[in-house]
Amino acid sequence: MGRQLDSEAGRKAVHDRAVRSLFAMFEEMCEGALAVDEKSRIVWINQKYLALLNVGENDYVIGRDVEDVIPHSMMREVVATGRPILLDIMQFGDRWFVVTRLPVIDDAGVVTGAIGFVLYDRVDYLKPIVDRFAKLQDELASARRQLAGHRRAKYSFSQFIGSSPAIMEVKRLARRAAQVDTTVLLIGETGTGKELLAHSIHETSHRASRPFIGINVAAIPETLVEAELFGVAPGAYTGADKKGRDGKFKIAEGGTLLLDEVGDMPLLVQAKLLRVLQEQEFEPLGSNKLIKADVRIIAATSRDLKKLVEAEKFRADLYFRLNVLQIRVPPLAERLSDIEALSEALLEQIALRNNETPRDISADALEAMMAYNWPGNIRELRNVLERTCMETERSVLTANDFARVLPRPQPNVAHDALAACPDGALPDAVSRTERESISAALKTTAGNKAEAARLLGISRSKLYQRLSSLGLVSKNHT
Repeated sequence: MGRQLDSEAGRKAVHDRAVRSLFAMFEEMCEGALAVDEKSRIVWINQKYLALLNVGENDYVIGRDVEDVIPHSMMREVVATGRPILLDIMQFGDRWFVVTRLPVIDDAGVVTGAIGFVLYDRVDYLKPIVDRFAKLQDELASARRQLAGHRRAKYSFSQFIGSSPAIMEVKRLARRAAQVDTTVLLIGETGTGKELLAHSIHETSHRASRPFIGINVAAIPETLVEAELFGVAPGAYTGADKKGRDGKFKIAEGGTLLLDEVGDMPLLVQAKLLRVLQEQEFEPLGSNKLIKADVRIIAATSRDLKKLVEAEKFRADLYFRLNVLQIRVPPLAERLSDIEALSEALLEQIALRNNETPRDISADALEAMMAYNWPGNIRELRNVLERTCMETERSVLTANDFARVLPRPQPNVAHDALAACPDGALPDAVSRTERESISAALKTTAGNKAEAARLLGISRSKLYQRLSSLGLVSKNHT
């Protein structure tokens, strides 16, 4: 028994000598060493570490929290977890140290502190790895900044200008939409600010840090809409990218996807969109693999979806899935009191782009602008302001300045047309109203049919059809 005790005592003595020797060797070889107690206060630090840190005498650091002396120290984590951090890179000022940290545990298994060693005061030995790490960190940070700039929402509610009752109600509903994660349907004429409102909803929602992706369905050929939305599997068809291609749903993961002019979406794609809304999953074109989708949908349209449903050009079940929270964005004609604030903001943007001093608007000019019905809405307002600024150098824009670019006031064309028709023949009145509206649009755009069609909210081919039907093709319009 005594021999066994002697043997155990001998083994313990060897162990203790090895520990002391190993510690002494580490302290000698390393560039610095320190120890902290169970509250992560420094209880010991060697002279090499004091010189390395350039923090003064021993008395200056003993008893202080380790983070007060070494801000990026992780000794407290080692004490708290009882787990070592065997190899780490720690920053101190503009220098980097290679360090190791070990817990100090008593015979009862209780963590009573920790000890740390600076293996190198320079990272020369690990320079290739550290340089690569730093480069990757810089590239990652740069990529994140660029991605955030491209994919983040560009606008907020502060840029959705207006204080009319109609706009205040729109803002109220939009802020409510930002608080929930439901699908939103924005309806309104072209140029009323539906996209800006969608950006604002995303920017105020819990998804604000994630991507905001917008896609104009009407601007994409029908055969490519599915690929744009859901992506393409590698080699899905002849000529397809061998690596495949992500669609807008994949790119918008975790964020918001704006489907602008959703009323122009092909029926086959509508069925696939319905599945995404119902099951939160989709299949890329040419793939059998289901991909989960965590995307908030905001749909926008200038068309009457109800009529499209009745005409069987839009799926009724998709309409009901999209029309959870509907926000109607009023045309400018219904919020004429906002023209002054809108004009001021647009003139500031125009001046900034042209490196000029912002123009002001006289009272008579504002009166003339408010007498017009603005079929092209805010987009037309910007066009008129910009053209007027190009044609005059006045610091204050007057009614005369707008006379060359602003069509004659037509506040109630339909009423005037009916009054001019004694027998009340509706077809003649409608034709007269349509003729005058088209003529006004062509005058506003100096005869540019593509621009006129945009202002009228119809396709260019439809405009040509109506010009021919109304006998306006002989007019000298380009």
